[in-house]
Amino acid sequence: MALMLLPEPPVQILDRRKRPYRGPYLLRLQGWTLEDYLRLAPENAFVEFVRGEVLMASPVAALHQDVVLFLAALLRAWLPHNQPGMRVSTGPAAVQILPDVVREPDVFVLPPEAEAVLDQVPLPVVPRLVIEVTSPSTRTVDLVEKPLDYAQAGVPEYWVVDMQEQAVIQHLPGQGAHYTARRMARGWVVSRVLPGFRVKVEWLFPRPELSVQAALQAMGGDEA
Repeated sequence: MALMLLPEPPVQILDRRKRPYRGPYLLRLQGWTLEDYLRLAPENAFVEFVRGEVLMASPVAALHQDVVLFLAALLRAWLPHNQPGMRVSTGPAAVQILPDVVREPDVFVLPPEAEAVLDQVPLPVVPRLVIEVTSPSTRTVDLVEKPLDYAQAGVPEYWVVDMQEQAVIQHLPGQGAHYTARRMARGWVVSRVLPGFRVKVEWLFPRPELSVQAALQAMGGDEA
């Protein structure tokens, strides 16, 4: 069992008038080593390590989790029949994508070779697909910072489900260690690394109402 990152009593977040802060927040705690992070980060919270900083965001809304659970369930049902050996996982499972970067993606697909290291923390494997669902506290990180890290790490496909703009941004390899991004507010997002896997943007907003079985049937149809 990992030790808690925050001391007891918990750190209280205050505004400039020293009143309890109620809005979304993203804490950046500097001066950490990877060893400290692995030893002290809690197992039951999203806490990431990025180049000497520990990032801890405010809790997410239920709508955020509805999208995460829908996409994870859809991949879990689709992968065994279409990409045997691959598996889907969700945060707060940690993935060390670079020597000094550990991310905890909302949803990610692991290649077959990850089977041999599933007991390791963090996972020393580059995911095939990463999906992040934005929240008010992490939207800038998801849209600006993480594309740089995932591209540098060699993640071949990265989606951002932008809850604020009700769109999906698909990142694919571009020139050098950078992505080319495409924003879609409607229609199909078609995966490049998982041939045959596609998601209709309208399924996700304002919240997923379609069953996984109905989504699988639609994915297999001819509609474009």
